[in-house]
Amino acid sequence: MQSYASISTVLCILGTLLAYMAVRALYLRYKHPLLNIVALGAAAVIIVLVFFDIPYAVYEPSAKIMTAFIGPATVALALPLYRYRHVLLRYALAIMGSVCAGTFVAMFSAGLLAKVGGLPQEVVISILPKSSSIPFAIEVAGMYGGIPSLTAAFVVATGTLGSLIGGWTLNLAHVADPFARGLALGTVSHAQGTAAALQEGEEQGAMGGLALILAGIFTAALAPVAVWLLMRVPVFG
Repeated sequence: MQSYASISTVLCILGTLLAYMAVRALYLRYKHPLLNIVALGAAAVIIVLVFFDIPYAVYEPSAKIMTAFIGPATVALALPLYRYRHVLLRYALAIMGSVCAGTFVAMFSAGLLAKVGGLPQEVVISILPKSSSIPFAIEVAGMYGGIPSLTAAFVVATGTLGSLIGGWTLNLAHVADPFARGLALGTVSHAQGTAAALQEGEEQGAMGGLALILAGIFTAALAPVAVWLLMRVPVFG
């Protein structure tokens, strides 16, 4: 039984890597914003699991092994950050200010829409930190009465959507500067946005990694202000 579990885990990892490489090859060939590596790779894995009637319990051990590499991959973002340290030092105030503003707007606007839409308070709180990475987001949500598991789902959905249409939206807004694009993607869609930024170039990836870190810090710092303001917004109807 144990050997069978080990073989199935290895096969699931190989299948996931194959899906990733296939989608990445498509993206590198056509460079279309909808050819999102994370979203299409995950979709391909889900389709295979459903088609062959493979329970998630069989796939879960391989998922845990692969997600264990998220930490080292995030730390590796320090390399492009180091290469562009002169930019960070030169534009430190502008970078801090833009990420701070973007983080607050992302939090407050999401919470406001949820509250105006009549969602329960715990859901409103749960959606607030959706643009930061999961470790930051679930802690913030838990502190103010949110549901951490729901917050994690919002974080994944935000990252996927941001990585899918973030670059396309920036194109519509005629944002061409690589540093601005990276900061925007990292601020609003955390790690997945940073991955999408890195696909555009090393400069974008470096700024995305910086924004990812700063957005997490600002989310924790600004959450009390966002919650305080939202609790004072009247709901009509």
